[in-house]
Amino acid sequence: MSLVYTERALADIDLAIEWYEGQRKGLGQYFLDCLEVGILQITKNPEIYGIKYSNVRTTPIRRFPYTIYYVIEPTQIVVHAVFHNRLDPAKRP
Repeated sequence: MSLVYTERALADIDLAIEWYEGQRKGLGQYFLDCLEVGILQITKNPEIYGIKYSNVRTTPIRRFPYTIYYVIEPTQIVVHAVFHNRLDPAKRP
């Protein structure tokens, strides 16, 4: 099953990497590494994480206050957002 990112998810990731890299050199890459661990877990077993609402599943990113929001479709997994947990919940995907 393939994995695709929405434009919003890619923008979320870019913003987080840029912010963390601005905090400390290499921290943006570490964020990306932790994100990739979560994505790998999703691709290996997409149904391991429960449905939060509608058909959206979530998994936290290790060591960072972010959550991956994704949907399992018949032929692919779609990552809709990588959302910072401390942002306004009304803006959640």
